[in-house]
Amino acid sequence: HWMMAWTGLEINTLAIIPFISKSHHPRAIEAATKYFLTQAAASTLLLFSSMTNAWFTGQWDITQLTHPASCLLLTTAISIKLGLTPFHFWFPEVLQGSSLTTGLLLATLMKFPPTTLLILTSPSLNPTLLTAMAVASAALGGWMGLN
Repeated sequence: HWMMAWTGLEINTLAIIPFISKSHHPRAIEAATKYFLTQAAASTLLLFSSMTNAWFTGQWDITQLTHPASCLLLTTAISIKLGLTPFHFWFPEVLQGSSLTTGLLLATLMKFPPTTLLILTSPSLNPTLLTAMAVASAALGGWMGLN
């Protein structure tokens, strides 16, 4: 059900914010604020996607995502949550304001819930768009890592 998925993602977001802002440094507070606002915007898109799908199809099941606009909105929401290339600008700034341990958590464990949601809905999503974003993220990440 979409509400359970959304609730899990929100609990995931709210659980990491104290770790980001733990040092009380202005950069850490800024990173926590950017993380919260970005994740809140992505969660809003996710809810809008599920409501759009329910409006047009009458289905609230995660695996029954069939409306094209809902699929595009969900892809955008998950891409923002994961920090994929077109929507990645917030992620390096949040990592820069976080401690090493928190950055490691953000870059690894915090990616599992959105990735799980992506895998659950992958039959309904556009594979060409997902592949293009994955390749662009890998290429841009490697290229920026050299600088």
